[in-house]
Amino acid sequence: EVQLVESGGGLVQPGGSLRLSCAASGFTFDRYVMSWVRQAPGKGLEWVSNIGSAGGYTRYADSVKGRFTISRDNAKNTLYLQMNSLKVEDTAVYYCAKSGSPPSSQGTQVTVSS
Repeated sequence: EVQLVESGGGLVQPGGSLRLSCAASGFTFDRYVMSWVRQAPGKGLEWVSNIGSAGGYTRYADSVKGRFTISRDNAKNTLYLQMNSLKVEDTAVYYCAKSGSPPSSQGTQVTVSS
């Protein structure tokens, strides 16, 4: 059974930083491109970032480019999202997922507020 468990969310002031983690199990993690997606209150899912199976390439939505960094540790079956210079509009539930698949986990809440 595929399991993805996100952690690391919380309340942070604008300009602050958070590091999200996603622990994966139930599939061969290092064979998959992985994604972070988010859902802001009252809005649909928004793709945030992708990373290649070996971490060799990364892509970002324009809204987070230059502020967020995706990475992975295949030895630990873990995906990360380093979020810097956070903005109020980054407030959302953040999910990790296999690229191209909808989120199937609970996500982690990120709230950016003063």
